[in-house]
Amino acid sequence: MHFIVVKFQVKPEFADTFPESTAEFTAATRAEPGNLWFDWSRSIEDPTEYVLVEAFADDGAAGAHVSSEHFAAGLDTMRPLLVATPKIVSRKVDGVGWDEMGELKIG
Repeated sequence: MHFIVVKFQVKPEFADTFPESTAEFTAATRAEPGNLWFDWSRSIEDPTEYVLVEAFADDGAAGAHVSSEHFAAGLDTMRPLLVATPKIVSRKVDGVGWDEMGELKIG
């Protein structure tokens, strides 16, 4: 599985509308056959920072994502809304989904 986390620093004037601006890109990515998840969060400490947590089943799915038309269109949409180049952590990891946290069992 390809596990990816990306931090986006959004210009203050676009911080509240950023999710709407990326909605088409998000929906298209979530519809990809190899996409496992594609989830946005907004920082509680910095309202201009968005974090994207995404995963793809394998090399083929990850490659198809970055080669897709909606990927290029999504980047073009985001580019003028951002303060700086996004920061990314991208790794291949074992597994196919989320595991339970062993240190904090509920129920």
